[in-house]
Amino acid sequence: MVFKKMLGALGIGAPSVDTVLSNPDVYPGAVLAGQVNLVGGSHDVQLDQITVSLVTRVEVEAAGEDHNAVAEFLRVGVAGGLHLAEGQRLSLPFQFAVPWETPITAVYGQRLHGMAMGLRTEVAIPGAIDRGDLDPVQVHPLPLQHRILEAFARLGFGFKGADLEYGRLHGVPQTLPFYQEIEYYAAPQYANGIREVELTFIASEYGVDVILEFDKRGGLFTAGHDSYGRYRVSHADADRVDWTTQVDAWVREALAQRQSFLGGYGQPTYGGGHHGGPRGGAGMGAMVAGVAGGAALGFAGGMIAGEVFDAFGDDDSGEEFAEE
Repeated sequence: MVFKKMLGALGIGAPSVDTVLSNPDVYPGAVLAGQVNLVGGSHDVQLDQITVSLVTRVEVEAAGEDHNAVAEFLRVGVAGGLHLAEGQRLSLPFQFAVPWETPITAVYGQRLHGMAMGLRTEVAIPGAIDRGDLDPVQVHPLPLQHRILEAFARLGFGFKGADLEYGRLHGVPQTLPFYQEIEYYAAPQYANGIREVELTFIASEYGVDVILEFDKRGGLFTAGHDSYGRYRVSHADADRVDWTTQVDAWVREALAQRQSFLGGYGQPTYGGGHHGGPRGGAGMGAMVAGVAGGAALGFAGGMIAGEVFDAFGDDDSGEEFAEE
């Protein structure tokens, strides 16, 4: 998608900015490229800095309440110290690597309900900053992430939604100030033990930390308790592991520990995978959890909303914060 905007901060006769992405579809860790096209207005201007940034919508907890905010999590300089003459045309190419932890926004070519992301162009002039509209960006899952999402679908989990939680997960290497939760309703075969599952991916160039949060269903005289599992898997395992079997094992492992949750509050341990694949983690009782939710399938079943990329980047519509 292309946007073309006059630099309003420069008044009448201002130059225009037109940002074009080579391909708005990208994967975590891949390169996003494009160019910023400038056309001079009716008079010469000085442009101090031109930057592009990735922004998304994040849920933030403040004063005991949740609200949406606009988060900028990557900023890249395109050019600086430019003199743009009257009517002059400039094309400024850029490219940068998308962070490995960038959340997924599209599955099977459809926008993931609850997710929105875009590339924003910003032009700094003496005494002012002019921010352009957003170019939508679609982030598709890595092969390993895709296999795990397919496994949840095959097991009959029902997709509910996805969101981004501002904060950090204890014990997980994390570079971004937020993490994604993909929410599922429990599949029928697990419904007697859990209601909901939240899936989080923290990817790196070496592999993916898979974090599962299970909303434990309590008995007649006992309250339910959340439980967690963390598993570190390698990108090389994407096509070497039967992920349907592996995800089923992870879920049943959580169900098998139900008594330890209901009978006491000691930290459980989590076992490993199989065939030399995933390895389990431990000590997840201190894991930071977001709002409980759940969901499953729906990716191939049409439950993903074709969400129109809204104006969440409007500076008046949400709080903004930069990467820590």
